[in-house]
Amino acid sequence: MTLFPFADYWWFYGLFTLFVLFMLALDLGVFNRKAHVVSFKEATIWSIVWVSLALVFNYIFFQYASYKFGEATGGTLGLEFLTGYILEKSLSVDNIFIFVMVFAYFSIPAKYQHRVLFYGILGALVFRAIFIALGSALMQFHWVIYIFGGFLVLTGIKMFFASNEKIEPEKNFLIRLFKKFMPVTHEIDGKNFFIRKDGLWHATPLFIALLFLEATDIIFAVDSVPAIFAVTKEPLIVFTSNIFAILGLRSMYFMLAGVIDKFHLLKYGLAIVLVFVGLKMVWLNDAFGGKFPISYSLGFILATITISVIASLIFPPKAAIVKADLESEELQTEN
Repeated sequence: MTLFPFADYWWFYGLFTLFVLFMLALDLGVFNRKAHVVSFKEATIWSIVWVSLALVFNYIFFQYASYKFGEATGGTLGLEFLTGYILEKSLSVDNIFIFVMVFAYFSIPAKYQHRVLFYGILGALVFRAIFIALGSALMQFHWVIYIFGGFLVLTGIKMFFASNEKIEPEKNFLIRLFKKFMPVTHEIDGKNFFIRKDGLWHATPLFIALLFLEATDIIFAVDSVPAIFAVTKEPLIVFTSNIFAILGLRSMYFMLAGVIDKFHLLKYGLAIVLVFVGLKMVWLNDAFGGKFPISYSLGFILATITISVIASLIFPPKAAIVKADLESEELQTEN
């Protein structure tokens, strides 16, 4: 049983969706009406805005839940939202690695990347909502918990030992299928996704990049949505925390794109987190009388991500060390 059944809180889902659409319209229609290169300062400001909105919502939600169900339950629900938000925010960093490689592969100019990401995020919101709705329906069956948990454990183990494979969008099944129905041009024509050429409509690299990003986000959603259900069984918390994490993804990309390669050990931290939330579903909850303490989950996730980030900075990748040595040698030669 959920504390926030959709039949009673449909109005909240509606208002929250309108708020999200309003913020997206404000973003594209006002602040980013003209194509431009998003600066680090602008990206940082927007990142602060999105995180602040999530924290304000978290506080209001905590106050409402405390009033409705008591302070103890309200505190637990508030921590579940915060933990889910941090979990989804952390897992979304993987998307940034993909963004960097895809934009480089298709040679998308920096001033058009925001437009591609805007529609990519819009599509991601729709797909996440569908996945969450399906997940909520499936979670009513207890055996599904063990399937989700086992899947997360295996995914985490696979991520931990997987090598960094080169991105090859041209080999993607969805893109190859799309090309059978519509011709594609290699020319970038401003911010247009489609252009008319020789009497036929052609998709530009901007649209192919968008198509590939949507396909990869669906794959990421298969991991992230079950992961957050390990934190909370409340669809309302799953929905809102997931959406807030996705909304701040674009600004986080423009803020971290230039330094994302420095966090080379982060994938190991994310892998450990996935294994942890999987074990939480299949074992830890039962071991702790039905529910593993949410404060322990929050602490473990924060500690793991923080350690992996710090370790990445202390132990840079070999390529970075070699590059630094070469630059040092060149500098000494010049002197």
